[in-house]
Amino acid sequence: MDRRLYEAVFKGDIPAIHKLIEEDENIIKQTIPGSLHTILHLAARLGHVELATAIVKLFPEMASAENRDLETPLHEACREGRIEIVRILLENDPWVGYKTNLWDKSVLYVACERGRIEVVKHLLNNVQRLLMLEVDMLTSSLHVAASSGHTEIVKEVVKVRPDFAWKKDLNGCNPLHIACSKGHLDITRELLKLDMDLSAQQDNEGRTPLHWGVIKGRVSIIDEILSVSLESAEMITKNGETILHLAVKNNHFEVLKFLMESLNVSNLMSVQDNDGNTILHLATVRKLTTMVIYLLKLGIEVNALNQKGYTALDVVEADASNSGALAIIPALQEAGAKRCDQLPPVFQDIQQLASPNPGLNMVPWPRKSTFESPSSSSQYSSNHQRKHNTNSYRATRAKKIELQSEGLRNARKTITVVAVLIATVTFAAGINPPGGFNQLSGKALLGKSAAFKVFLVCNIVALFLSLGIVNVLVSVIPFKRKTMMKLMVATHKVMWISTFFMASAYIAAIWAIMPQGKGSNWVLSEVVVIGGGCTLAVFLSLGILLVRQMQRKTDWRKRRENKKMKEESPKSNTSTVEEMKVVKKDSHEGSSNSDVDSSDQGYHLY
Repeated sequence: MDRRLYEAVFKGDIPAIHKLIEEDENIIKQTIPGSLHTILHLAARLGHVELATAIVKLFPEMASAENRDLETPLHEACREGRIEIVRILLENDPWVGYKTNLWDKSVLYVACERGRIEVVKHLLNNVQRLLMLEVDMLTSSLHVAASSGHTEIVKEVVKVRPDFAWKKDLNGCNPLHIACSKGHLDITRELLKLDMDLSAQQDNEGRTPLHWGVIKGRVSIIDEILSVSLESAEMITKNGETILHLAVKNNHFEVLKFLMESLNVSNLMSVQDNDGNTILHLATVRKLTTMVIYLLKLGIEVNALNQKGYTALDVVEADASNSGALAIIPALQEAGAKRCDQLPPVFQDIQQLASPNPGLNMVPWPRKSTFESPSSSSQYSSNHQRKHNTNSYRATRAKKIELQSEGLRNARKTITVVAVLIATVTFAAGINPPGGFNQLSGKALLGKSAAFKVFLVCNIVALFLSLGIVNVLVSVIPFKRKTMMKLMVATHKVMWISTFFMASAYIAAIWAIMPQGKGSNWVLSEVVVIGGGCTLAVFLSLGILLVRQMQRKTDWRKRRENKKMKEESPKSNTSTVEEMKVVKKDSHEGSSNSDVDSSDQGYHLY
């Protein structure tokens, strides 16, 4: 754009512009490089009413000219609140009011965004069906007005289109979500006055306007919503989080204290999210000392297990180096907190956690009627107890499986060490046989005796079986528990055979080197009876334990199948394909965990 033209427009000098046009009529078409603003865009932005009027009279087509962002001069006038220029442009061409820019923002949208109430009123009264442009758009003028805190504009838009209060944006948020998130109390009141059911609407993550108020720490917003409706107070997000979870997670102690003192939320204190974490877990993992001590004073359950099987004490001790843990650990221990490995059996723990705590009665408040409904309270307690029982069972079962896997890995290392030891002993015995060698021929002196031949056979079998075990365990690296179990079963049985033959080789060696005669027969008999008897006793005992374990697994599978048949018998409308999937899934789970599920002794054989 010519510098003289730009300066004339900036000053609003109409005669200078007329003179430039007389010199070169095409100068009016010049735009600013980059933004592509015309002189009418500049006049509308700067508020030069007379200049804008003159330009529109001389060149009326310029009212619909677009810049780089596809915005007309009307967008600039609406954004800056130039109401007189807005009237001039709309009188010249009413259809320019329906144009949207590059981001589908209408002139009404930009006016709402800047809080230009006079412009908004004029547009709503003089441009019919202007809001129809936003029906199919995700973000409306009401959203942006609620976000910016322009209460009067919200009132004007709601008068024309009250249904926009239910409109959701890309994140599933309605205008009330946004107003609560930003902390705009007056707008929150207006929208709740329009329809209190808006407070129960959830966004894409399952969060209500109340949840957003808690997340942002807006106590006044929370109080306003709860004074109108309590429905959303018990709603949870898709992550299983309650309003208490969100208060702790975002470190809003004042919000947590307000909720505890204003509502009867004792039922919500022990609720677990999708990870099994209670609010105490979240407070301890974030080292929120003040919040932890406050919750302990209220009598919150301190030994609840999350999905990983950890209590609050386990969580804080995992990072005990933090200075916040120094105050939290003693407070938890004083309240009776224990680590997961210190807890009693799971069924006792469940009974303890499910029992009501009379110390959790909150301060009475007129709003708490929803929370004290007998039917809803009993149903909620039942559902929570059932959920907690399931979570506790899963956590304990997962821990048992983890311990079993660790035991298998340790057994694998032990078998490898034992196999190397047997191979070493049998190798040494093979090159240094009982009775020694002939110094001239180098042959074994007892090579022709039956006892030596038995020793040699047993020693060779033990040696090469042990070497085979070592090669297999070193070469095969299982990464699945079921594969590890199969490998251990095979190598363990070979280990039995190897140790048996090593014991037999030892007895045969004693037999070979003992002098033959009446006086030495009793020594040989003692060796055979004691050594062989001990070995056979150990193998027999292990065999009996193995048989008993197999019987327990068989009985457990039968009970599970019977239970499954009883549960599936009334489900006649279930498709055959779905039934096969369920059976296949159950059978897979049972086969992969039957050792853990069927064992009540704390161990199992393989």
